[in-house]
Amino acid sequence: MAGNSQRRGAIRKGGSKKGQVVGSGGQRRRGLEGRGATPKAEDRPYHPAARRARAVANTDQRTGGGGGRRPAGRKPEDGPEMVLGRNPVVECLRAGVPANALYVAIGAESDERLKEAVQRAAETGISILEVQRSELDRLTANGMHQGIGLQVPPYRYAHPDDLLASARDNHERPLLVALDNITDPRNLGAVIRSVAAFGGHGVVIPQRRSAAVSAVAWRTSAGAAARLPVARATNLTRTLKDWQSQGVRVVGLDAGGDTSLDDFDGTDPVVIVVGSEGKGLSRLVRETCDSILSIPMAGDVESLNASVAAGVVLADIARQRRG
Repeated sequence: MAGNSQRRGAIRKGGSKKGQVVGSGGQRRRGLEGRGATPKAEDRPYHPAARRARAVANTDQRTGGGGGRRPAGRKPEDGPEMVLGRNPVVECLRAGVPANALYVAIGAESDERLKEAVQRAAETGISILEVQRSELDRLTANGMHQGIGLQVPPYRYAHPDDLLASARDNHERPLLVALDNITDPRNLGAVIRSVAAFGGHGVVIPQRRSAAVSAVAWRTSAGAAARLPVARATNLTRTLKDWQSQGVRVVGLDAGGDTSLDDFDGTDPVVIVVGSEGKGLSRLVRETCDSILSIPMAGDVESLNASVAAGVVLADIARQRRG
């Protein structure tokens, strides 16, 4: 506005340290300009979220784990796993479970299990790290570690197509097991052990709503998980249909099946689909199966545990193929 510089207050009073200046020089206008989007909480140095992210990154750097922020009390789906307690650690080492490191708390009371764990880790080349008990407390969710922990790397899953290819490369009739609604890792480990024992070529599990090959499954499989491939299917129904198109018969396992195990011919390429004891087979998977197989049982027993039922069927198929 013309002549505005002559209004009262437009010029600093004399004696100012900065001298007489007309107007604000645009300082107020720049102060009102936008400064962009607010940074994320993790990017603000003094925000609690930033401190938590730095703590997680430091832990991952020391333990060899995967980076990234995650909610407290949860581990990444495909990240390293800590096996805690003296008995579980020794059982994993006996079963040949691969491990990155064995953590032992300084001053932990020594006993036969601790000595065996250290000895087996040394013999197999697993790093043995002595840490403060407070450090081991921080690495574990509940602190119930008994002074020892074993870090197990994530399992490397095969692709479903690799299971068929492996069997055919060896000029063998494929024998596979697919698990549907099996969420107990001990059942998964027991099935892996049975498939390996009876000449099967692999196990396939869904990517969601299924037990994973964790340390518990490793231990239950008695080391068979190191020799038998386990594949993950993004969509189990689609995988089964793809196998059907390649000449593999898909047979579901259920107590109310239309085919008895006594009448079943398992000499052809086949995949046995096992559902959970409670939920059984899901609807889409059941509709995809070429037939539903039942195990004849005596007495009032209505059903078998999923891993036991799978073992019975696999043993019978192995007997047929030997004959």
